[in-house]
Amino acid sequence: MNHFVLHDAADTVAVVVVEGIKSGMELNGWIMDDNRHIKITAGADIPIGHKIALKDMKTGDTVIKYGVDIGKVVKDIKLGEHAHVHNIKTKRW
Repeated sequence: MNHFVLHDAADTVAVVVVEGIKSGMELNGWIMDDNRHIKITAGADIPIGHKIALKDMKTGDTVIKYGVDIGKVVKDIKLGEHAHVHNIKTKRW
């Protein structure tokens, strides 16, 4: 079972595609462009449709999703943590 998906191996976040992700769970992810699988451990409860961090990111880092810059980190994020509006903001404003 895939718990999250991403397009590009260089993405720094992926999308959770199942319900019930809890902190400490071992998760399987699918890298669509390479048709490969990776494993990470959830560092937080993450709702379906939300993002999970694929690496540690520091404040000011660029966030990449589907190969596209989607914003900047405004609060440090650790691998496996919930990546959302509380720690990522657009660069437009």
